[in-house]
Amino acid sequence: MIKVQITDDHRMVVESLSKLINETAIARVERVYYNLASCREGLKEGLPGILLLDIGLPDGDGVNFCAEVMKQYPSLKIIMLTSYKEFSIAKRALHNGALGYILKNAESEEMFMGIETVNRGELFLCDEIDILLKEKANDGVVWLSERESQVLKYVADGYTTKEIAGFIFRETDTVKSFRKNLLIKLNARNVAELIKKAYEMKLIW
Repeated sequence: MIKVQITDDHRMVVESLSKLINETAIARVERVYYNLASCREGLKEGLPGILLLDIGLPDGDGVNFCAEVMKQYPSLKIIMLTSYKEFSIAKRALHNGALGYILKNAESEEMFMGIETVNRGELFLCDEIDILLKEKANDGVVWLSERESQVLKYVADGYTTKEIAGFIFRETDTVKSFRKNLLIKLNARNVAELIKKAYEMKLIW
């Protein structure tokens, strides 16, 4: 059973989402917060398997908060749950360490799939955001999450998959998934080409 915590200032959203999640056999909502301050204090008492985090909160920006807590709790898995579907916001959230980005109008099945996928340490984007980012990729824009940027730097420095897994507190299979995603995003056939393109695109230096 995946332990979930929710941070969202809309009580009806929190109540309906909690009910949906608790009716499944995959996850259980153990705590809810209505602002960043209470979430910050709650995380000190114990980390969830998944933190569902809104962006527009009364006491701050959830995307900035994501970067803050990821520095403090690098093993925390965060899914941004929001109505914002702008490319720049999604890109910034992923860069700040979020492993998931789901719109509030997404189907419940997509939400559950996202929780299971991110719980495995893999990236999950709802269909609408996935299409948006792929369209931008076709325009020559390459976006990397903060975790992908870390893995890319370690790969360029010559570290093995096992060593990288230890550095970022993830399973080796998760690191393999990151490496595969990097090859796809940079359209590279192998690690050597990946590193060459990364330097050319100023993704590492």
